[in-house]
Amino acid sequence: MSRVVVTGRIPRQAVDSLAAEHDVVAHDEEDAVSREALLEMVRGADALVTLLTESVDAELLDAAGPQLKVVANVAVGYNNVDVDACRERDVLVTNTPDVLTDATADTAFGLLLMVSRRLGEGERIIRSGTPWKWGMFYLLGQGLQGKTIGIVGLGGIGAAMARRARAFGMDVVYHSRRPCAPELAEELGATRLDLAELLRTSDVVSLHCPYSEATHHLIGAEQLALMKDTAYLINSARGPIVDEEALVQALRAGTIAGAGLDVFEQEPEVHEGLLELENVALAPHLGSATVETRTAMAQLAADNVLAVLRGEATLTPVG
Repeated sequence: MSRVVVTGRIPRQAVDSLAAEHDVVAHDEEDAVSREALLEMVRGADALVTLLTESVDAELLDAAGPQLKVVANVAVGYNNVDVDACRERDVLVTNTPDVLTDATADTAFGLLLMVSRRLGEGERIIRSGTPWKWGMFYLLGQGLQGKTIGIVGLGGIGAAMARRARAFGMDVVYHSRRPCAPELAEELGATRLDLAELLRTSDVVSLHCPYSEATHHLIGAEQLALMKDTAYLINSARGPIVDEEALVQALRAGTIAGAGLDVFEQEPEVHEGLLELENVALAPHLGSATVETRTAMAQLAADNVLAVLRGEATLTPVG
């Protein structure tokens, strides 16, 4: 039997499927394992199942040893994994695309409704016990019908967000490195724009691009200044795609109307300025947080490991 190390707590179903064929060591606590303990834990592993809380770098790979065959990351994004370092050591890397598409798009659209209709503000008023009464102009928000949503990164999740926007009567424009498939563009009625034009024309800008050096602070002060002062920014992708300090200043100044964020630059820390503002909806990285989705993600990671250790091709390889 091979040695499989699961570096964080995942649904039991996936652990059991691995344990049916291999020797499994699993960190089964909610809190992330310390770096020192992690380096010791992975020694001699043939396979690693990792979470976004772990940095899979050269140090960790070398601690595991030359017998390591695969790193199965339980996420679509894999910016926590040094793919080049894995490739240099002939270690395969897999991720978990597709199974979290709808859950993440639901979260992103939920954030849009929260901020555009000021639902978060309303709940805070109720919970605080602050007196209130109905009025024609009380907590007025903005409707979405007839507005334009700009999708940055029209992959699976971006397309799912666009479908939800279409159901709400919105028009769709998008920005991506390559044009989407013609049939998808036709389905969504989507027009491809450069980023600057998308920012200028959209009433909502929703980020769904992967995080990399090229997308670090893709949205900063210059880009925010291009947006309408009635527009909303939604980020359910990765925190560092947005310059949080610039976003705070834009929200304070009324450069844009509001923002909905499920991810942050320095997770789990959140910029203090965001906590002080009412025109931002905040969630603690809940994009894929449904029982069904997290179970499917963990099982896909486990299935990738089982395939590699059987000598079969990976199901969802990275790169």
